[in-house]
Amino acid sequence: MKAPFAWDHYSDQPAIIKDKALKRSMRRSALPSLIKTFCVALLTLPVSAFIMPFIPRRHISGEHFFGMGVNLSYEPNTVPYLVDELGIKKLLIRIPLWEMDRLHEYVTFIRSFKDKEITVALLQDREHITSPDMSKDHFIQIFEALERVCHTYVIGSTINRAKWGFFSVNEYLNFYSVAYALKKERFPHLKLIGSNVIDFEYHFTAHTLFNLKPIRYDALGSLLYVDRRGAPENTQMGFDLIGKIRFLAALIRLSPKTSDELIITETNWPIKNTAPYAPTSETECVSEEDYSDYMVRYHLLAFASQQVSCVFWHQLIAPGYGLIDNREGIRKRPSFNAYKTMLFHLQDAEFIRYRTNNEGHLLVCSTPRGELHISWDPTSTPLYTYKAAS
Repeated sequence: MKAPFAWDHYSDQPAIIKDKALKRSMRRSALPSLIKTFCVALLTLPVSAFIMPFIPRRHISGEHFFGMGVNLSYEPNTVPYLVDELGIKKLLIRIPLWEMDRLHEYVTFIRSFKDKEITVALLQDREHITSPDMSKDHFIQIFEALERVCHTYVIGSTINRAKWGFFSVNEYLNFYSVAYALKKERFPHLKLIGSNVIDFEYHFTAHTLFNLKPIRYDALGSLLYVDRRGAPENTQMGFDLIGKIRFLAALIRLSPKTSDELIITETNWPIKNTAPYAPTSETECVSEEDYSDYMVRYHLLAFASQQVSCVFWHQLIAPGYGLIDNREGIRKRPSFNAYKTMLFHLQDAEFIRYRTNNEGHLLVCSTPRGELHISWDPTSTPLYTYKAAS
């Protein structure tokens, strides 16, 4: 990344842009796109909210639902063994486009995982956003280098935060168009995941889904964090996690620009007393025990919605928000075993029903071991029990 943009290696995200004059100037130049975002949202979001109750559930099984983010920067030689121990089959690996000089390292890291389904997230910087030719060249290099290893790519990340380089949805649509044109011309087998708005800011998502660009997403990605609201059952503007998912699914159904597949490409909670590694302020941070419970309950709610095809947890190793803290060796947090237990029970599960009332939540699934009942309330650890098959 080039100044005034900079990468924060503690929290693995861009640092806040300190040049306020630049941000004001860029936002003024993006005003036509921002007006378009407002108008599109004004037209589409109310309709989406209205049709939410009528959107049928999809058929989502546990087999392909669980995914985990892993990072070249954290214990690359140890990660494959930890992935096997955890039992996860789907991985998301980031490649920052400003590190193309390290592409061979990323390819070697990706190839170190055997019998895993790999999704690669291509992270942008301002240079690639403003230089389509550079983006095209680097996309081609990556697609060719990972031929037969990976065919699924997340194009861009966190498009509604200026520190990630985008100042408007129009800029993102132009960036995505470069990758989509390559798919049409040279790489028709690729699956491209687009949109990639962070948080419950669906006015930006609406603009990525309703536009006149000759593009299409093979799946819609969302960085659906709810950490600023505390527990995953908590509401924002009247929507809990399942409500947010169903709202997004309704928006997707209205759009001609995407398939019906929704993937949560990133979510987590920051952990207390880990600054400067935590990606937020201490106010949003939670204890390791709460992190573990919230993580499991987030997955259970997303699975209960039967709208999300996969949740990629962010991520396996990270001092400020991962299942493992590597500051002083490899220390598995309680969430590591909680995730492993969740996988054991749900990786071969089929949804039957879900209900919630004043007494709590109940998710019922069929498994080869019998009918699985998972119960919890907003203050408890989920309990797994089986009813023997008759």
